Amino acid sequence: MAKILIVDDEERIRDIIKEYFDFEKFEYDEASDGIEALDKIKADEFDCVILDIMMPKVDGFTVLREIRKFTQVPVIMLSARGEEYDKLFGFEMGVDDYITKPFSPKELVARIKAVLKRSSKQTGESTLKIEGIEIDENGRKVLVDGNVVNLTPKEFDLLVYMIKNKGVVLSREKILEKIWGYEFFGDDRTVDTHIKMLRNSIGPYRDYIKTIWSIGYKLEVEDVKVD
Repeated sequence: MAKILIVDDEERIRDIIKEYFDFEKFEYDEASDGIEALDKIKADEFDCVILDIMMPKVDGFTVLREIRKFTQVPVIMLSARGEEYDKLFGFEMGVDDYITKPFSPKELVARIKAVLKRSSKQTGESTLKIEGIEIDENGRKVLVDGNVVNLTPKEFDLLVYMIKNKGVVLSREKILEKIWGYEFFGDDRTVDTHIKMLRNSIGPYRDYIKTIWSIGYKLEVEDVKVD
């Protein structure tokens, strides 16, 4: 049974979410501000965190930054602000998903299930290697020319997906479906942003990711080694 932390300063919103979680038989805890949330995440293990941005004491972005210092627990951010900047900033900081208020509780549950499904996937491979890039799938660790690079969760998933589909032209829609795990309710420029971030992260190997005009992207490498 999944255990989820609901972080929102509005009790009414927490109560609505809890009603749907009871129906789905999710186990849950709640926090009304960022400080309480951090204390609970440090003291307990959660499968997912629902995190509001606009909160008293400590805002959601600050909480997310602190969370990522010690855990890669999936985080879905809630916000009354739907600006693209907020969404992209959240993704760059390592958020797994972003949903704008007012939202459908059913949609939130669907997104949670998608995030939980992705995070629970286990692969048979332990290490993927292409040129100077080495990827520990189970440890979610990436080395570029022997140096550890810090990828966001979506960057990591995107890199692994592209490596496993090397030479295949991947449309933006296909990438959204596979990496985000559901029909994405947003702009497919999200993919372009993550590709840009990934290229910057892999540095000297950025040119392996080719842009296919008006379609999407393709990873061009000679060979992939699996250990």
